[in-house]
Amino acid sequence: MRPCSTVMHLLLRCMRGCGRHSRSRMPRRLRQPVSYIKLIFKSLYFNSLTNSEVVLDCILEPVFWTVEVVTRWFGMVFVFLVVALTSSVVFIAYFCLLPLVLQTYSLGWMMWHICYGNWILVMIVFHYYKATNTPPGYPPKMKNEVPFVSFCKKCVIPKPARSHHCGICKTCILKMDHHCPWLNNCVGHYNHRYFFSFCLFLTLGCMYCSISGRNLFIDAYNAIDQFRHLEAEKQGVPVTGIGLLIGIVPSEGVAGKGVQEISQPPYTYNDRMFHKSVIYMWVLTSTVSVALGALTLWHAVLITRGETSIERHINNKEAKRLAKRGKVYRNPFSYGKLNNWKVFFGVEKRSHWLTRVLLPSGHTPYGDGLTWDIYPLKKDMMPV
Repeated sequence: MRPCSTVMHLLLRCMRGCGRHSRSRMPRRLRQPVSYIKLIFKSLYFNSLTNSEVVLDCILEPVFWTVEVVTRWFGMVFVFLVVALTSSVVFIAYFCLLPLVLQTYSLGWMMWHICYGNWILVMIVFHYYKATNTPPGYPPKMKNEVPFVSFCKKCVIPKPARSHHCGICKTCILKMDHHCPWLNNCVGHYNHRYFFSFCLFLTLGCMYCSISGRNLFIDAYNAIDQFRHLEAEKQGVPVTGIGLLIGIVPSEGVAGKGVQEISQPPYTYNDRMFHKSVIYMWVLTSTVSVALGALTLWHAVLITRGETSIERHINNKEAKRLAKRGKVYRNPFSYGKLNNWKVFFGVEKRSHWLTRVLLPSGHTPYGDGLTWDIYPLKKDMMPV
């Protein structure tokens, strides 16, 4: 650290000397940026705790600031995209595919598609609305007796356990997982369940559309390809001799030579739009089911371990630090694999797996997000 501090001192002396001679000549609008640069240099050697990570954070600070500003300003755009894309798939399902189901499927399959499709749709809409409109939870800003583990330098308030500062929302969040641009909201203590349920049911809905619409997609693609070749052949009729190469002999000229034209059914605008809609729905739902399915699986692993996305990174660093000392790190907020899911979904009895997990439910999560003594003895207290 001494060579680094010496270099910083020399740079500051040069800047200080230049500043004394040019202070009178420097425009006022440049004085503040120059002072800010000096402050950055001073912060790099302010104490002995400065390391490569601190320097890297200072260098990448403009990048972080740009990402935060873009995410903040385009949050409503992302929400609009989610609503628009979901609505387009629902429109195609109801006005293009549902009439086909009613005409071709048996009564049993018809009831299955109608019941399952509408149940998935209700769960998606409910959880997305709750995830976007439910505040994630904020630590109290007034003095209180709640125990805290650190102090937020930006909010200037004590931070309870599992709380972190969000640069986009510009406040601390209880049990913060991440800031989701597709929700235009932070995922925290009070809306974490809504976010995961939305991802889960949207993945199931996209997989349902992708699997059930596979044959329709193949038929639609083949139909468009077939009629595209037919339209290309209408520009010239293949005949023998030179006409085969040129393709300029009209159909009337060869009708008397024994060439029989096969009349094709007309390919209307409605047929074209139907086939393109089926292809669009299948490609969109297949892509989302793969991408969102991977994200949902990752969050399921975190819930099983009793962690959030931020805590996963922190716990890994802590585990490596203790491993060097020959110790094993244990997550203090994990209550066992099954109990973690019960706490997450708020399951207190067997019927809650139906009423609180498989059906829309607006119940609040366990605790207030400030303390985490739900299972003091780490035992299975729920006979579920």
